[in-house]
Amino acid sequence: MKLDSTIRLDLRYASSNNFMGRPMYGSARAFLQRPAADALVRVHRALRHRGLGLTIFDAYRPWRVTKQFWDETPAAKRAYVADPRRGSIHNRGCAVDLTLCDQRTGKELPMPSPFDDFSLRASPRYGGGTVQERANREILRRAMEAEGFTVNRGEWWHFDYREWREYGILDIPFTAF
Repeated sequence: MKLDSTIRLDLRYASSNNFMGRPMYGSARAFLQRPAADALVRVHRALRHRGLGLTIFDAYRPWRVTKQFWDETPAAKRAYVADPRRGSIHNRGCAVDLTLCDQRTGKELPMPSPFDDFSLRASPRYGGGTVQERANREILRRAMEAEGFTVNRGEWWHFDYREWREYGILDIPFTAF
């Protein structure tokens, strides 16, 4: 079920526009556990008064894709991918990667780094970038936290829903939905 058709999708792992350089998903669809999805819709609707909205880069990720990320990522960059032995919050349907966009045009707002940036610029505490980029990042973080999400310590775009421990690791292909 689609909860809000005004949330924009730019599902990077369904295209080659990602750190792997190739599509990892067979379709450009985003899934979350229902409580996380409902909270995300509330965030999106709360941003409307600012003329903003959300663009989702990634949400539920089958475990087998997490394993591919791990196997194909150089050891020096593995801090940015989940260890498949523990799984990820994406595998539980309770993590979402996203950014802010202009509600009218759909254009992404500038942030201190692009999505999937494997550098210190990706940190939600990074002090560089422009004043506007940092302000946009803060608007996103505060809006997400107001609905029970916490930002990942290494990626400004990655948010985990508070109830993630209640869900098991899943390896369901998108074709099953």
